[in-house]
Amino acid sequence: MKYSVDTDKTRLDVFIADKFAISRSNAKSCIERLGISVNGVLRFKSGYELRSGDIVDFEPPAPKELEIKAENIPLDIVYQDEYFAVINKPQGMVVHQAGSYTKTDTLVNALLYNLDSLSSINGVIRPGIVHRLDKDTSGLIVVAKNDEAHKSLAGQIEKKSARRIYLGLCDGNFKEDSGVVDAPIARSKKDRKKMAVVEGGRRAVTHYTVVKRYGKYTLVRFELETGRTHQIRVHASSIHHPIVGDTVYGGSVALYNNGQLLHAAELILTHPHTGECMSFTCELPKYFSAVLDKLDKTSQ
Repeated sequence: MKYSVDTDKTRLDVFIADKFAISRSNAKSCIERLGISVNGVLRFKSGYELRSGDIVDFEPPAPKELEIKAENIPLDIVYQDEYFAVINKPQGMVVHQAGSYTKTDTLVNALLYNLDSLSSINGVIRPGIVHRLDKDTSGLIVVAKNDEAHKSLAGQIEKKSARRIYLGLCDGNFKEDSGVVDAPIARSKKDRKKMAVVEGGRRAVTHYTVVKRYGKYTLVRFELETGRTHQIRVHASSIHHPIVGDTVYGGSVALYNNGQLLHAAELILTHPHTGECMSFTCELPKYFSAVLDKLDKTSQ
């Protein structure tokens, strides 16, 4: 598949690792063994420096000697037809296997059992997966059931025509009612397991609107313009309002200490076959609503 680069001075191995959710070492191996097409020219150096506007064409090889098994895990299927499905993912569920970890109990394991087909574009590890949600982020995720649908849905996300809207409870009282965080994101230089706002990183844009204020906390509506790893969590932390429960990025745990209170509440996309504009919503999970109810009672 072809991907457009939107920032200058991005290493080729970093771009491939982030785009395909693989390790830097795996990305480096693919580049040096197979070569990666950049603007139609094969590049074999992992440190090759990409420029904004470059076109990277790469199909990751299907993993070998690996089998992802179907598991009878109940799913909340919000919508399904022969082209795609929309799933309300629970907090605590990993979307797909990462390297040699989390081989069971993932969303992919559940999809293989509950759906009659999945696209093959992302190979064995990530069949049908068009975009990701973090393990402890709940809510809507779209899954492609065939390759035609996958290309269309992935293209919509790449071109920003699909809309993804989240609700998050943040620490602190926002001074403004709405705003935009436009800050580049890359791997943290201090901790490679984390993302951070980094000069020269990939452009990341998050729009936010205050939904309700609770004194020391604020319920916020976030809409992604781009889709970087941990984007909302990193951006919220960067403006000194981390997501409640998000200990990785500085969120408090007095109200909730079992992962970030972040929920993918709304998804708007174009049907990959009919062209119809479709909108999906899902309510906050009970644990999230319980926290808000508690705040409502204490603020009265």
